[in-house]
Amino acid sequence: MNRGLPITQYEPQDGLLDLSWGQPRPSLLPTDAWLAATESALTAYGWRMFAYGSDAGPGPLREWIADHLGQTDRYAATPSGIFVTGGASHALTLICTVLTRPGDVVFVDSPTYHLAFPIFADHGLDVIGAPVERDGDIDAIDVPALETLISATRQQGRRVSMIYIVPTFGNPTSRSLPETRRHDLVELAERTGVTIVEDDTYRELVYEGQAPASLRSQARGDAVVRIGSFAKTVAPGIRLGWIDASPEFVERVSRLGYVHSGGGVNHAAALTMAAFGASGGYDAHVAAVRGEYARQRDALISALRTTLADPTIPSPAGGWFVWLALPPGLRAADLHPVAEKHGVSFVDGTAFYPDHESGYDRIRLSFSLFTPSELAEAAQRLASAIRAST
Repeated sequence: MNRGLPITQYEPQDGLLDLSWGQPRPSLLPTDAWLAATESALTAYGWRMFAYGSDAGPGPLREWIADHLGQTDRYAATPSGIFVTGGASHALTLICTVLTRPGDVVFVDSPTYHLAFPIFADHGLDVIGAPVERDGDIDAIDVPALETLISATRQQGRRVSMIYIVPTFGNPTSRSLPETRRHDLVELAERTGVTIVEDDTYRELVYEGQAPASLRSQARGDAVVRIGSFAKTVAPGIRLGWIDASPEFVERVSRLGYVHSGGGVNHAAALTMAAFGASGGYDAHVAAVRGEYARQRDALISALRTTLADPTIPSPAGGWFVWLALPPGLRAADLHPVAEKHGVSFVDGTAFYPDHESGYDRIRLSFSLFTPSELAEAAQRLASAIRAST
């Protein structure tokens, strides 16, 4: 019996097109294909599907992920270097448990994924925005300045444990770190011994060209530890992601008390995912949703360019988000209540900076959750709200 408690994280509100949610459109979730994969997994694994799983995750999925990374990233991952997690956030908290201790400094790209901040807070970490400079049309990490800052921080007697970055179709900008910066950043990690944690969640949501090579593919040892997820490419509800690192790092994660006590994370879903991948169902599904998200992106960008009379609004080559600059003098915090009165919402740009002050003139819009026609309507409502606020 449902006593009125919520079932899902996002519940639609009548009259509101809420573009703050980075979640897949419900009609694109692979319900029928997942049912078939579940039946296939049950046939193949029987009772093993419901037993405690191997600590690092079931072998069939670890093997499939390693092979798949070889196709999507042209990178020779090894199954023994894959640890199956309950999603990207779970991967990040496990990595923090292994690499950090309270009081450590973590440098992050600015802007960056805002929901990483509470995870860092859970571990008692001091989060500092890395220095950035303009590179083409994006703000990118200033690697020499970051190296100077790491050195100065250590001279203060403080421990720098990681650099966190979403370098490929990143959240919130959907932009990618330029190739030269990738190379320089990896060299910095190898030179200083500070681990880069690469959140690679959006790699396969590419609409134009190819995704750039990962930082992990360019690094030696554990200079880069990568996070991946099936939340965007399959469904968030299956709660599956992974860590891509060395076998030694995976062993360290596997020895954590929480992991060893409970066995493999989400074992039944992991074996279903292995069957889904091996059947070719995953590749077919990703190809289909990639086309749908491209159409949704095009609908939102076209409508924004028209309604805001700004043909220069950039169209992201991948990811789920539009990082929109507001008219001079308009703050996101002031626009937000006006926008909601007009039936549209967004995330204030300040949420994506450690100081929660920078980015006041930016908003993040997600095009993942709504149909093209709904996104066109959302742009109309946003434009009306902006005109009412200026």
